Amino acid sequence: MEFLDKNLSDYAEMHTTAEREVLKNLNRETWSKVMMPRMLSGHLQGRFLSFISHMLRPKCILEIGTYTGYSAICLAEGLAENGVLHTIDVNEELEPMVKKYIKESGYETKIKTYFEPAVDVIPRITEAIDLVFIDADKENYALYFDLVIDKVRSGGIIAADNVLWSGKVLDEKALQKDKETIALDAYNKKVMQDTRVENILVPIRDGIMLALKL
Repeated sequence: MEFLDKNLSDYAEMHTTAEREVLKNLNRETWSKVMMPRMLSGHLQGRFLSFISHMLRPKCILEIGTYTGYSAICLAEGLAENGVLHTIDVNEELEPMVKKYIKESGYETKIKTYFEPAVDVIPRITEAIDLVFIDADKENYALYFDLVIDKVRSGGIIAADNVLWSGKVLDEKALQKDKETIALDAYNKKVMQDTRVENILVPIRDGIMLALKL
């Protein structure tokens, strides 16, 4: 669900730094070949993620949910000179496409891909994490938060996508019956109550919760 009028959304994109050619190509191929292409971050959200990464200049980024690699490339744009981005997904069928575009982006040496469950990978990451982007199975958002919070340095950010869930977080029926809606609402409440972070829910596209580690 887009919360802005399409004309306003188009205006916002027109006045946002353009996508790199590699991202335009990845965007097109995702929409033409991959199931559920709406999962792709896209132009406006991609620039938002890149903007945050550039401000932090992270040495270590963790992304939970690679999909076709669009957001990973955007996040990698702000990495410190010797920084690394760890990106995790369970869909091995997308691995060739992900690696193709990561190579074309020029970040092949900076992005490390994992095609296995995030709960198995996260404990193996030993360095302090500067930026986390959660965009995977919604029912495990709270678990992922718990697994990464102690690994995130003070001043680091945990970002979680889709936290407005097409407006279903305001739908009483969905909050009673839909597992993903229930999980996302619980995640938003969990972050809101956690004294280790300050947070803001940004209504860009489907909602991004930003939590700043204190």
